[in-house]
Amino acid sequence: MIKFTIITLFREALEPYLKTSMMWKATEKGLAEFDFVNLRDFGLGPHKSVDDAPYGGGDGMLLRCEPVFAAIESVKATDPEAKVILPTPVGEIWTQKMAREFVSCSGPRPAGPSPWAAGANSRAAALRNAPKQDTNPHYIILCPHYEGYDERILSIVDYKISLGKYVLTGGELPALIIIDSVVRLIPGVLGGEQSAEIESFSDGDNLEYPQYTRPEEFRGMKVPEVLLSGNHGEIAKWREEHSGTV
Repeated sequence: MIKFTIITLFREALEPYLKTSMMWKATEKGLAEFDFVNLRDFGLGPHKSVDDAPYGGGDGMLLRCEPVFAAIESVKATDPEAKVILPTPVGEIWTQKMAREFVSCSGPRPAGPSPWAAGANSRAAALRNAPKQDTNPHYIILCPHYEGYDERILSIVDYKISLGKYVLTGGELPALIIIDSVVRLIPGVLGGEQSAEIESFSDGDNLEYPQYTRPEEFRGMKVPEVLLSGNHGEIAKWREEHSGTV
């Protein structure tokens, strides 16, 4: 089972999605678990503040170290091997390959700097060589907000992940994307044994072949004859020819 603990100010933005469709199925089958930590519970002062103005001036507010460290340490108090994920523009671009690595990585992270900070080749080698345990992987996702975060927070982050060259108002959407892309790869979640093996990006930059269902003809557009032939060899050949890359 894979567990995700999400540190957020907006739990209500996450729960509806995690309680529907395949995410609900994964929890019902005991394949995934989702937990939440309210960052405000670790805020400072009478107003439970979690942010402050940046040194040196500038617009916006930054997440402070104290509440973030305290929130993460509260989770690690019961599971010291839990790995911390931070959605951030300075992170490595998230890929299907990385999602698979999260599913298969069931041991503690290697000693020393995070392998993800050193690039894909070093990361993959470190994960392959890391000792495996029978424990279930546990990931803590910190959802940043405001203008950003105090740089010192990165010292307790294992994986810095970027979803692309754009900016969002918070880390809740990236958290859901990361969780969904990982959980759906857990055996038994999607149903079909090959569902996650032949889809787009299952092998690097591959794109899945076109697919059709009933009716055979719709508004003048017909299903390719080969797919109706029953000739599995020719169908496989057609699918291979019509698969692509990006």
